[in-house]
Amino acid sequence: MFGSHLSIAGGMVNALLEAEALGLETVQVFTKNQQQWKAPPLKPADQEAWLGKLRELGWEDRTVSHASYLINLASPNDELWAKSIDLMVVELERCEALSIPFLVHHPGAFTSSDAEAGLGRIAAAYKELFKRTKGFRVVSCLEDTVGSGSNLGRTFEELADLRGRIIEATGEAGRVGFCLDTCHMHAGGYDLSTKAGGDAALADFDRLCGVSNVRVMHLNDSVAGAGSRKDRHAHIGEGTIGQGTAHATLAGTGFASVCQHPAFREIPKIMETPKGQTEAGTAFDTLNLRRLRKLGA
Repeated sequence: MFGSHLSIAGGMVNALLEAEALGLETVQVFTKNQQQWKAPPLKPADQEAWLGKLRELGWEDRTVSHASYLINLASPNDELWAKSIDLMVVELERCEALSIPFLVHHPGAFTSSDAEAGLGRIAAAYKELFKRTKGFRVVSCLEDTVGSGSNLGRTFEELADLRGRIIEATGEAGRVGFCLDTCHMHAGGYDLSTKAGGDAALADFDRLCGVSNVRVMHLNDSVAGAGSRKDRHAHIGEGTIGQGTAHATLAGTGFASVCQHPAFREIPKIMETPKGQTEAGTAFDTLNLRRLRKLGA
């Protein structure tokens, strides 16, 4: 199922209405201003409108929220770490209230410490998070990163290690999964410009992390090349993954590996590609959706 990250400006339900108008099958949103630490309580009218439309569409099992970029669960700074945990609790509470089953977040950056310490901080943060949100159904999805600076989560080995630590700390394997981003995989060093490369990357991921643990996909082309460690999203087929195949076929690229993989057929596959429209007035989301659907997924 394909979706896009859409705005909640003017009311939460507007993202669902726009997704429906675009012919999408799911949606990803920020449930609050992602650039602020504090969030006002959900307005009952907003919540009711969202839940009503969600039931009408039959999307109760497929929507996604992306957590604030301010959150850094790997931080060695105690004040920032505690604030990050508090904000993650808020993110989880809002998802639970809105029947959003998946919350995607970046693992975090270890900054002045080291990777080992950073991974330990994330696991400890999760222990506190799950204690404070006991009984929640929301699945937290660790997103792979390009690995710039001290950001964790670039390699599949590191993601597997991190999830293992979280499960050991919490005992709740069912509440933590993965979100794989094609741009991040490619720029992080897993070359998706060919289907052979995509197939190999997913086989590697399955061996280390298990494809059944992927709960969300982010489908983005990459402006920068494989292994560049630069996180810049491009329209599907117009970056270094699709290599200009937007108007021909993506079947020979890693997009085919992802979209045609049986483990990913029924999970949310979210486009985070540039917004806007063509001179003819066609939404870029519509164009990207058409390109992906040509893969037969």
